Amino acid sequence: MKKLVKLCAGFVLVAFVAACSQQSTEEPAAAAPAETAEEFVARANAELKDLGRELGAASWVRSTYITQDTAIIASAAGEKYAKWHSEMVQQALAYEGVELDAATRRALNLLKLGTSAPAPGDAAKRKEISEISTDMEGTYGAGKYCKGDTCLSGSELEQLMKDTRDYDELLDYWTGWRKISVPMRQQYARFVELANEGATELGYGDLGEMWRSNFDMTPAEFQAESGKLWDQVKPLYDELHCHVRATLGGVYGEEKVPQDGPIPAHLLGNMWAQEWSQIYDLLEPYPGVGDIDVDSTLKTKNFSPQEMVRSAENFYVSLGMPRLPDTFWERSQFTKPADRDVVCHASAWGLDGGNDLRIKMCINQTYDELRVIYHELGHNYYQGAYKDQPPLFQDAAHGGFHEAIGDTVTLSMTPGYLAEVGLVKEAEDDPQAVINRQMQMALDSIAFLPFGKLIDEWRWGVFSGEITPDNYNQAWWDLRTKYQGIAPAVARSEADFDPGAKYHIPANVSYTRYFLARILQFQFHRSLCQTASHEGELHACSIYNSKEAGEKFYAMLEAGASQPWQDTLELMTGTREMDATAIIDYFAPLMSYLQEQNESRACGW
Repeated sequence: MKKLVKLCAGFVLVAFVAACSQQSTEEPAAAAPAETAEEFVARANAELKDLGRELGAASWVRSTYITQDTAIIASAAGEKYAKWHSEMVQQALAYEGVELDAATRRALNLLKLGTSAPAPGDAAKRKEISEISTDMEGTYGAGKYCKGDTCLSGSELEQLMKDTRDYDELLDYWTGWRKISVPMRQQYARFVELANEGATELGYGDLGEMWRSNFDMTPAEFQAESGKLWDQVKPLYDELHCHVRATLGGVYGEEKVPQDGPIPAHLLGNMWAQEWSQIYDLLEPYPGVGDIDVDSTLKTKNFSPQEMVRSAENFYVSLGMPRLPDTFWERSQFTKPADRDVVCHASAWGLDGGNDLRIKMCINQTYDELRVIYHELGHNYYQGAYKDQPPLFQDAAHGGFHEAIGDTVTLSMTPGYLAEVGLVKEAEDDPQAVINRQMQMALDSIAFLPFGKLIDEWRWGVFSGEITPDNYNQAWWDLRTKYQGIAPAVARSEADFDPGAKYHIPANVSYTRYFLARILQFQFHRSLCQTASHEGELHACSIYNSKEAGEKFYAMLEAGASQPWQDTLELMTGTREMDATAIIDYFAPLMSYLQEQNESRACGW
């Protein structure tokens, strides 16, 4: 989705924040624009409001009714937005080098960078990139792996990957899903050409440079910033990887899981090995201690998808935030329809400028799905909070903020909270229970960090030309091995296109925001726990029912993209820098446990 429709967990597309390049003093003076900059921004906001309503509706229908007809509708709407955006950016260039107030300059910057895939000015190419984008996302959404007469959708394969422990069966599902992305390979290469051309027309070297300009710092400064954050958390990831590899070696045999190399990518309980919590049963440090079995509660009490969503809503309401509007319950997709193809990948939508909030999911009765719901509603509450900002400011301080809101809330889903709301029995409060819980959390949050970083690093290389279509797949696996320490168990070649088997590649959703969110959620959590006057270990804190924390939280949400993220972060945490030390504080008990377990092992790959 374009910036106008905020998606997530999938997956939100950011409104890029950057300083526009200054016009050379050697260029001839341009004719004075017919409007003042303030008048131009007001017109842009008015047109964006109307255009956003139309684009959002077309995109929603495309995601919830995947047909040839909806492909045409969505493509036309995307092309219309691309044309408008291209023309408005060209008009905005008239105000380069003009002294303006901060709000007007920021609005112009956001307009210039208000798409993740800038279309070329040429009408035919603009139409082509829109059609390619629509087709690739549709191919992913309708993708199935068929064996004989049995065909399995992506969500069905994901569930099997979670539940199955058979080495060969897992490998079959893993390789089967990656067949759906092979037809995207040539399309994606052409998409890169077109999007790069659009970015160049905006004054950027390539689309990757444009993406890295969305953080109120230079692209080089941002790249250094993300590297700093990774360095802060890498020691914890390395210890986790070492322990997981040793455990899997004991389960499958060291001939299949060598203890001096990467972990086979299909053994981690997730189609993309991005989160590993589904193999917690193999890794539980102290079996049965402090067991948090939310799945059983959901099934025993037969929670409906809507009741699961109500549980998440109640948390936000406990902080003093409003209830979701009636239209949310009337228009959201909570379950997979039986009569049509849909995109099941969870997402939150702020249609009509945030006045029409929705989620799109295919909800199952699992704790994992419940946590995703809590996360998605974070997007919805953010969208609802900043809906009174001008359309150009209706977005997060930066993309990582949008993802971090719901992630922050999930950190408050402590055993105490789950017991208080009746989702588990009273949880044990002892050191072994803490280690168990932290292991389960780390298999998601910590295991995810290198994956969150490398997705866009691969794309930055693709956009810059450092990675060419001739080595798309090799470069992909080189990065996955470098950062994650995983590798495919079977040979892959350039006949494959494994990046396209991850939704965010064909959908062109930047992934850096997810990496940053996993950092920010702990930084936010630490700050909010201090506001809630929590005493004790950080991992034991829940801000549930804290109106003081909720007031501080909501004030940050209301600011949207109206100011640099550093200003927003400072108001929330007292610092202007993203900082991963809260992660180290939070997982200190687990780090000690992992170091003890790995003492006699040879770690690394």
